[in-house]
Amino acid sequence: MVNKTPRQGKIRLTRRGRVALLVTGALVIGTAVAVPLLLNRGDDRPDTLLVPEGWRAGQVYEAVDKALGVEKGTTKKVAGSSGLKLPGESGGNPEGYLFPATYPIGGKSTPKSVLAYMVDTANKKFGAGSVTAGADRNAVSVYQLVTIASIVQAEADTKKDMAKVARVVYNRLDRGMPLQMDSTLNYALNRSTLDTKNADTKLKSPYNTYEKTGLPPTPIANPGQEALEAALAPTEGDWLYFVTVKPGDTRFTVDYQQHRSNVEEFNREFNRDRQSEGAQQPKEREQAPKTNANAAG
Repeated sequence: MVNKTPRQGKIRLTRRGRVALLVTGALVIGTAVAVPLLLNRGDDRPDTLLVPEGWRAGQVYEAVDKALGVEKGTTKKVAGSSGLKLPGESGGNPEGYLFPATYPIGGKSTPKSVLAYMVDTANKKFGAGSVTAGADRNAVSVYQLVTIASIVQAEADTKKDMAKVARVVYNRLDRGMPLQMDSTLNYALNRSTLDTKNADTKLKSPYNTYEKTGLPPTPIANPGQEALEAALAPTEGDWLYFVTVKPGDTRFTVDYQQHRSNVEEFNREFNRDRQSEGAQQPKEREQAPKTNANAAG
């Protein structure tokens, strides 16, 4: 589902917009694999580096710089010239392929070796027969599947919502609807917020899924195993819209008017929370008619 795929979708969809920064659920790399990087230590570096599910590449680069004690920006520079084993569709961008896990850090670890380890881990995960078969079953490439998983990771409020969010993405793509995801806008603007304004939806960017149909050109984060599984096996349903009205309360629907009603309730909750925090109440959000608020951008 990259740009020119049969699965292009036009929809104004989700607005979860949150990028998971939680450290929970990270996969620990097997001890046997870790041994080579644990040799020859003798410095003050940490023994491991945790990459949480949903981190963007920029966050991973900063974490690697800090863990290895190198100058800020070093890993980002290396990423573009490391010869990482990335799919051709990526254009050399490792976003989505820095697999969330706990990685060992050794005395001889370098930004290049750490990134290569992450990408190799992702390739093993994404190259599994069940993943390639699942991508075929959903009529997408593996890279497109990872992109969908990254959107699911950013948009879903809870683990149980992930497969439903994935279904909304597929349904919208199948109908030629723009995805209208706040999470993709947030990626383009390098931010994480639920407060998307109408003006934001006019942004000139290939990641603006309010105006561009189909998937964004790359993943928007590094999805974990649960998001990947949701993209592989979305829940059956006809939903086209969803909005997380409040934590734990995500509402999915195929009816646009019902969705608008849910979005209005979200706005009331959002403004109430802002007021309770002592913040100035924002003007009523200009919905670009949010089709999903949390997946309806």
